[in-house]
Amino acid sequence: MVLVVSEEVREALDARRPVVALESTIIAHGLPRPRNLQVALELEAVVREQGAVPATIAVLDGRPHVGLDKQQLERVANEDGIRKLGHRDLPPAVAAGASGATTVSATALLAALAGVRVFATGGLGGVHREWTVTQDESADLGLLARTRITVVCAGVKSILDVPATLQRLETLGVTVAGYGTDRFPGFYLSDSAHPVDWTLTSPAQVAAVMRAQDALDMPESALIVANPVPEEEQLDPALHARVLADALHACEAEGVSGQGVTPFLLDYLVRHTDGASLSANLAAVRGNVRLAGRIAAAWAAG
Repeated sequence: MVLVVSEEVREALDARRPVVALESTIIAHGLPRPRNLQVALELEAVVREQGAVPATIAVLDGRPHVGLDKQQLERVANEDGIRKLGHRDLPPAVAAGASGATTVSATALLAALAGVRVFATGGLGGVHREWTVTQDESADLGLLARTRITVVCAGVKSILDVPATLQRLETLGVTVAGYGTDRFPGFYLSDSAHPVDWTLTSPAQVAAVMRAQDALDMPESALIVANPVPEEEQLDPALHARVLADALHACEAEGVSGQGVTPFLLDYLVRHTDGASLSANLAAVRGNVRLAGRIAAAWAAG
């Protein structure tokens, strides 16, 4: 099999010990060097503090890896030419012997293939603004509609059309639950101003929903656990609204479209909030990773 599962991750899965999948795009493309490697190591340490095994995922020389050692993490963080891989990119990357960091969709797929049930990330992709014109929708949604994995996230990126994304997830049959909240979080913000139908308040409750998915023999769809960034660590909502409006105007003025929209808007937010959006992003990721470790432990205990 082309999939390479690290010895530590394989032993944990075989022993039914908790494992948390982590994406690698944040390492290769989301943060500047050397901070990217520092954050990668920090997030793995957070998983271990919860008693779980981290499984950072990437493709190296055409081999998808579930679980990286320190040398491999350093390679993803420092090597020039590391591609950004969604799940559609995996076959050509494997065939070409390419190396790449995995996005949410590729990470979720490879984690599920390896038998990892819990995945922590920052924010999901979703339906883009002006969808009726562009038909631009993240591949995350379709992949999560057919992949049995629990994704702990801070909602969807606030640059997206949040209500349209929630409607799309409902249409696709993907379960969404707020963690300790009846409001859908807004990535940089604790509250997107949109409600969720279900609220879960403990890792044990999340694990119970996961077991119910299996007991009901439900279609192979994901469970999204939307965990808000703490209010004291969120981006100031007024600043967010003002800079995002400016970013959207700048994006239109410069003719940015397709896959270029999200990185343009996120970079604009970082630059025009003096890095505050990045700090909120990292605070959300840390909280999600911590919660994912606890959920994985509750799942393994069952």
